[in-house]
Amino acid sequence: MLRLDPFKVERPTTVDEAVALLAAHGAKARVLAGGTDLLPNLKHGLHQPELVVSIGGVAGLRGVKDAGEVLEIGALTTLAELERHPLLAQFAPGLARAAAQVAGPQLRRMGTIGGNLCLDTRCLYYNQSAFWREALGYCLKKDGSVCHVVADGKKCVAAASNDTATMLMALGAEVELRARDGTRRVPLDAFYLPDGAKNTVVDEGELLVCVRVPKGSPARREGYAKLRHRNSIDFPLLSVAVALDVEGVAPGTVTGGLLVVSALQARPLRVSLDAVRGRALDDGAIEELGRLAHGRCHPMTNIADDPAWRRDMVPVLVRRAVADALHA
Repeated sequence: MLRLDPFKVERPTTVDEAVALLAAHGAKARVLAGGTDLLPNLKHGLHQPELVVSIGGVAGLRGVKDAGEVLEIGALTTLAELERHPLLAQFAPGLARAAAQVAGPQLRRMGTIGGNLCLDTRCLYYNQSAFWREALGYCLKKDGSVCHVVADGKKCVAAASNDTATMLMALGAEVELRARDGTRRVPLDAFYLPDGAKNTVVDEGELLVCVRVPKGSPARREGYAKLRHRNSIDFPLLSVAVALDVEGVAPGTVTGGLLVVSALQARPLRVSLDAVRGRALDDGAIEELGRLAHGRCHPMTNIADDPAWRRDMVPVLVRRAVADALHA
């Protein structure tokens, strides 16, 4: 049985109280929202905080609000709420479908949008018991000095595995971070860093409090596709999100948008749609998008399954994501 090391728990009821605790304890503190990622990692000894700041009772961090040109989603809004929320069904249906593919229903009832965006990166050499990792000599992300994925690796390439981040990046979302000295908004494209050891820009003492999602126009089509062994529980082996601006009579003409691929390395990868802009979204354009994404994507041995197979599946998932966008 895996046991938790001892730590202290604080339960703030306001954002100000929460960020004050995080600022006071710095790297020795961890945030607990739904706990679906943090608690397993604590049991594996991947984090060893002195303080866990449980924010489940913080007022004002739940729910989805129509704020004019954007939807404002509180960080504690659960993934189960998102998958069935009427505002998302109307203005961001791709996000609702991506949220519905996270883990299984029990975990979605606990897991939050803020927690999913801040999900720790994953790797075959990291997400193991302390006994297993010790036998290997640990790794660059925790207690070691080398990345086992890359020969003589000096940079962590653990993979991003958060489904909602892929879709939200395609939608042009931004997050709101609160600290004792103020608030800042960060576009999701700038939120993630190419470093698996710490792949977000969240500083010590900061708390993600809100996600702002631009409302989709009638011309926008949103789709999401995920590769995994089982249709529940599993993290993605690959994920693809598309936000397509399509105008005119079907199949329609592509006027803009973005394609995002994730579960490759530490941050999602953006793929421009410029090559098909102005073209009809027919089979040829979709195949071209698949070829572009395939050329940009280079999976590594950081998560399960053959990287070559995962790369070959990139065009397949592009087709599925576009089909999801057009036929939802």
